[in-house]
Amino acid sequence: MQLQTVLTTKVKEAVQECFQAALPTVEFQPTRKDFEGDITVVVFPMLRHVKGNPVQIGEQIGSYLEKHVDEVVKFNVVKGFLNLVISDATYLNFFQEALKDKTYGLAKPDSKDAIMVEYSSPNTNKPLHLGHIRNILLGYSVANILKAAGHKVYKTQIVNDRGIHICKSMLAWKKFGNGETPENSGLKGDHLVGKYYVAFDKAYKQEIEELIDAGQEKAAAEKQAPILLEAQKMLQQWEAGDETVTALWKRMNGWVYHGFDQTYATMGVDFDKLYYESDTYLLGRDMVGDGLEKGVFFTKEDGSVWIDLTDEGLDEKIVLRADGTAVYMTQDIGTAIQRVTDFPDINGMVYTVGNEQDYHFKVLFLILKKLGYRWADKLYHLSYGMVDLPSGKMKSREGTVVDADDLMEEMTQTAANISEELGKLEGYSDAEKQELYRTIGLGALKYYILKVDPKKRILFNPEESVDFQGNTGPFIQYTYARIQSILRKAKPMDATDAHFTGIPLHPKEKELLKQVQLFPETVQLAAGNYSPALIANYTYDLVKEFNSFYQQVSILGEEDMLKRDFRVCLSQKVGEVIKTAFGLLGVAVPERM
Repeated sequence: MQLQTVLTTKVKEAVQECFQAALPTVEFQPTRKDFEGDITVVVFPMLRHVKGNPVQIGEQIGSYLEKHVDEVVKFNVVKGFLNLVISDATYLNFFQEALKDKTYGLAKPDSKDAIMVEYSSPNTNKPLHLGHIRNILLGYSVANILKAAGHKVYKTQIVNDRGIHICKSMLAWKKFGNGETPENSGLKGDHLVGKYYVAFDKAYKQEIEELIDAGQEKAAAEKQAPILLEAQKMLQQWEAGDETVTALWKRMNGWVYHGFDQTYATMGVDFDKLYYESDTYLLGRDMVGDGLEKGVFFTKEDGSVWIDLTDEGLDEKIVLRADGTAVYMTQDIGTAIQRVTDFPDINGMVYTVGNEQDYHFKVLFLILKKLGYRWADKLYHLSYGMVDLPSGKMKSREGTVVDADDLMEEMTQTAANISEELGKLEGYSDAEKQELYRTIGLGALKYYILKVDPKKRILFNPEESVDFQGNTGPFIQYTYARIQSILRKAKPMDATDAHFTGIPLHPKEKELLKQVQLFPETVQLAAGNYSPALIANYTYDLVKEFNSFYQQVSILGEEDMLKRDFRVCLSQKVGEVIKTAFGLLGVAVPERM
């Protein structure tokens, strides 16, 4: 049984015994570094149920625990905080079990509800960029964390492969492309299509200037530019199923998908199921009819269909235009229902979408709830802040985005430059060096983004992220590699042969064990909060604790073989936890660096 569970029961017993009062909950926190103790019981919340001086209450509870709980060997009270000193034997018993557990920290697979996690969901008119990187890394990591917490997880995206923006790239390629393809240009397919999206915008702006010079108002010129009218006509032809337009659409989208696949492979992410807007944009219209019958929606005089959410603190929202065509909300209603039809065991979905869509998802979730879907209570919008650069905001139309492929390549090169300066790669082949640079560079990128709470904006600094000191991916990777070096020299014993009862623990060993002990709880907490940042910062704290232990306690130089073996095994377990935790973030760890 977990220590905190035991203590919760015994603290409640103490309060009942000493004060004849029932305590509903017990609040714990780690003991502050400047006081003796391992875990602290916070007395102040008890004052709602127990009358008296918090110091005296703490003293009485502490005396009861010292007498009745084997794990508690001493206590002290500071103001309203009861600091408990836990026996070395308690931590050694925990460690004996953890050492044998090769899936330590992870819940039993598929022991909780199935959840679908949506992330990426790009448009097929441009390559993935820095904003997509945060989306993808967040969604992929949250999927990993939910799985580690016991959920069955399906990873998905909806590809935005239709609409006027897609036709803009198609038209520009048709006008200016001269038959250019990924094969004859040497460009990745998504980059090639993105090039023509930028070309459209350039031609569009030029035509607007010409119309203004000819005497038109700016607003009229923006609507009447010939190239825009052509793009609108192309969209109408696509929606009508025109064979020539459809063939071009399939060809260019095919280029983009191939490019995306390469980017995803480099990033180390994948999906279980893809949905395409061209398939789903008509979904949801039947649901509107169902909602009208139930009184969830209402029809306005012009024939358009709406939902009134003013009682919920929102406003009225259209779900079907007067001409019967769907809006984005209609599509999203239908897509959600389709997903549960495709995967009937789903009892929750996570949508990884930027915070500019907060309102949209509030409305979507309310509509699905009002339509009577039981799983609508378990929908979550993983809302995240934008990624900024020192140079300012990115704009796709003007071609000023930070391309995902270029950024990952730049991160690899930055890692190479810094590693070469440090001069720690003697004996590596060129291929091994390149693989290591990639591991460090991508690890730096992923960790820098994921260590920040999703709701906060990020100012991304590539140089800062590849620092080998501080709260960075490379710092943690380096510590993992250091541990592997220790293990190669020491050759740790088999876990089944390890028996460490009775060893007196050094304070640094105890602190490290306490940090290792927090891992399963941190995984569950990160899953409950949909926050990879909790895993990232836990791992940094673990690594700091290990480095402090490493600097103050001799491992391989210890003459007492039992202590030496214990410290080697403790290092091994820390390494395993680092690798597991970083795996949840989608970050690889190198065996040497």
